[in-house]
Amino acid sequence: MMTTTKGPISNFIEHYYLHFNAAALVDAAKGYEAQLAKGSKMLVSLAGAMSTAEIGKIFGEMIRQDKVQIISCTGANLEEDIMNLVAHSHYKRVPNYRDLTPQEEWDLMEKGLNRVTDTCIPEEEAFRRLQKHIVKIWKDAEAKGERYFPHEFMYKMLLSGVLEEYYEIDLKNSWMYAAAEKNLPIIVPGWEDSTMGNIFASYVLKGELKASTVKSGIEYMTFLADWYTNNSENGIGFFQIGGGIAGDFPICVVPMLYQDMERTDTPFWSYFCQISDSTTSYGSYSGAVPNEKITWGKLDVDTPKFIIESDATIVAPLIFAYLLDM
Repeated sequence: MMTTTKGPISNFIEHYYLHFNAAALVDAAKGYEAQLAKGSKMLVSLAGAMSTAEIGKIFGEMIRQDKVQIISCTGANLEEDIMNLVAHSHYKRVPNYRDLTPQEEWDLMEKGLNRVTDTCIPEEEAFRRLQKHIVKIWKDAEAKGERYFPHEFMYKMLLSGVLEEYYEIDLKNSWMYAAAEKNLPIIVPGWEDSTMGNIFASYVLKGELKASTVKSGIEYMTFLADWYTNNSENGIGFFQIGGGIAGDFPICVVPMLYQDMERTDTPFWSYFCQISDSTTSYGSYSGAVPNEKITWGKLDVDTPKFIIESDATIVAPLIFAYLLDM
């Protein structure tokens, strides 16, 4: 078996990250690596604003190197990676965001700058630039009687080349482009809760598009059920960044298959890790310790389980760096 030499980032975290959340980070990274080494596949879920945090700079390489086989993400993460691709120079960073007054927030809104913590997404160059092209793709599909998932429409837009004139970052730093090139399966639960979802709904309200032209969340779940069934021979791991629907939705496919479909030979998830800053004691599912998932039929007693209570924008790049031998 070929051995790989770890790079300076990996060596640093192994040498210094020895206890508490730091040790959990290293353990989770090694567990992820062990899963891939035994032929297991890995689902990565993206919540929060990871695309706006430019996770694509390293996550794109994870996709290219086959370290992730399926993604679950919010509609925001699906579109915001592409927005960063086409409008990066128009973003505005606001390091003193904690000090902004309501009036200053209003002033940002009037300038078309929608704030996500310390970063403002430019409405005209990001949202509207995509809208012009995605609406045409929606309408063309409907005219042909075709229906697609939200991520498939995004793949069509990226691979068609219509956005090339706008590119403002290196293509290799877009995880969506890397995923489109591989036609990687993506699950986007609750896509309606996104800017493109809102725009699509507005065209339905105006009578210019049918709601059925974009496939639904139920269809995403049935797609995932088939994918899980066909790919679980050596196990499928679950690496969850943040909480929310991006993680809650796909993890339920196992108890659905096992309990509701009565396919009692369905294997549990073979690995579980969550990077979370949610508080366990408030009844939060996002903050639940992994063992709670045993009671819901998602994880087995001996499934490797990790929880890293920290900031995903710090932790995820370090774990990915370890997996990429950086």
